[in-house]
Amino acid sequence: MLLLRCPLPLLLLLLLPLDSRPQKLPTRDEELFQMQIRDKAFFHDSSVIPDGAEISSYLFRDTPKRYFFVVEEDNTPLAVTVTPCDAPLEWKLSVQELPEEASGEGSGDPEPLEQQKQQITNEEGTELFSYKGNDVEYFVSSSSPSGLYQLDLLSTEKDTHFKVYATTTPESDQPYPELPYDPRIDVTSLGRTTVTLAWKPSPTASLLRQPIQYCIVINKEHNFKSLCAVEAKLSSDDAFMMAPKPGLDFSPFDFAHFGFPADNNSGKERGFLKSSKFGRQTSPKPRVDLHRVCIGNKNIFTVSDLRPDTQYYFDMFAVNTNTNMSTAYVGTFARTKEEAKQKTIELKDGKVTDVFIKRKGAKFLRFAPVSSHQKVTFSVHSCLDAVQIQVRRDGKLLLSQSVEGVRQFQLRGKAKAKYLIRLKGSKKGASMLKILATTRPNKQSFPSLPEDTRIKAFDKLRTCSSVTVAWLGTQERNKFCIYKREVDDNYNDEQKKREQNQCLGPDTRKKSEKVLCKYFHSQNIQKAVTTETIRGLQPGKSYLLDVYVIGHGGHSVKYQSKLVKTRKFC
Repeated sequence: MLLLRCPLPLLLLLLLPLDSRPQKLPTRDEELFQMQIRDKAFFHDSSVIPDGAEISSYLFRDTPKRYFFVVEEDNTPLAVTVTPCDAPLEWKLSVQELPEEASGEGSGDPEPLEQQKQQITNEEGTELFSYKGNDVEYFVSSSSPSGLYQLDLLSTEKDTHFKVYATTTPESDQPYPELPYDPRIDVTSLGRTTVTLAWKPSPTASLLRQPIQYCIVINKEHNFKSLCAVEAKLSSDDAFMMAPKPGLDFSPFDFAHFGFPADNNSGKERGFLKSSKFGRQTSPKPRVDLHRVCIGNKNIFTVSDLRPDTQYYFDMFAVNTNTNMSTAYVGTFARTKEEAKQKTIELKDGKVTDVFIKRKGAKFLRFAPVSSHQKVTFSVHSCLDAVQIQVRRDGKLLLSQSVEGVRQFQLRGKAKAKYLIRLKGSKKGASMLKILATTRPNKQSFPSLPEDTRIKAFDKLRTCSSVTVAWLGTQERNKFCIYKREVDDNYNDEQKKREQNQCLGPDTRKKSEKVLCKYFHSQNIQKAVTTETIRGLQPGKSYLLDVYVIGHGGHSVKYQSKLVKTRKFC
């Protein structure tokens, strides 16, 4: 009742040095079998398939490979599973009778081992099953004859690797998770950037209570038929599968010399071996269009951060975490919804336009100068976080930049040109900005700013009723206004950050908060610094200071707020 429950008979038959003494195939010793499959060196350079263990191996293109196993008793259940990884396989399972001297005591003088070996391997045997393709395929029989079984494999497309699992106790082993009666993946919800998937749980988890986790694979090319194929794709960089040279044997369990880490975990159940974890010892470089995520035992999942109007393929694999062996559900595909058509905002030459963008959203603007022009200037004032701006002229990309604060871009013009501006908001929250487009280079609505817009407070000049601060200016003559507001002692940076809308001007402030306004500039940029002492403050109180710079067009930009505190005792 065994499929080489102990691989020793086949090793005696095919691999050990020749001996003139009589030979026979012994029956399985369970304790010896467990010891042998834990010892990977036992299978080194072996063509033996162990009973109840999945092996991984490699095929060179157009170079066939043959594996053997022995079933010693008639009417033995038998199951063989072959998993192609990254290329289609041709494989055939056949059986031939064992010599009488090898299958029992027999009578008369036994043949020497060399004659037995030649007699077995020279015969073609009876073909039981054959397959060609890249599906995970099975041969299952409830009653198999005794004999020497041969598994022949061939890859005609390219060098590839594969997995083989064979057992004579398929009913009790069940290392692969069972699929539900409806193994399809359902798309229950579809959005522009999200797809929600649902599937029925594996009976291995719901009925047999074995530990199952589900792994989802998302890509834009095709569905996958095995997790082995996914792993091969994820690892297909230039050093994947540094295969041994033709003619050199290698252990199917030791992948360390081929770019794979060795797996030192032995199975906890009878005959179960943990399959090799595919992955290089150096950091792998996954393809950007293929993603895998394992989500535990949930049977509903929402895939997010997808591209609108894009077709994606979704595969689901149930993985038995005890055996690390998996079964594929029937994959599906879906196209995300199109981006909602946005209303395009028309920009007028020389006029500032206010734009609000939702979190992660985008807005489109159009600028069509009515007259011929040599240059066009875009001025952008981002009120909160940085925004992304793209400018295209008649479909050609001219500009792609991130904007924080105030930025100005001058582009070469073209007669009758039309400009399309795309503004993309921040991932942190909603974005607000002001934008101006003009063909008149002297039309500057936004004031120029220094690179550093912080306000510096001089601690040594603090008194109980005053503080002294300084800030940088520019070479252009601008108007600066400073405002103060008393705040609580527990006022923190988080509250200050919420009030950092740079587009809110002095007109939103109370008159009582105004300290003064003055004009300031310096032709020497190194000396463009001004100081101011703010008086009339209360001892031991905290104040929030704001400086506004106001341009010639009346638009203002706020410097970074500064929190100061007067001395309590003087």
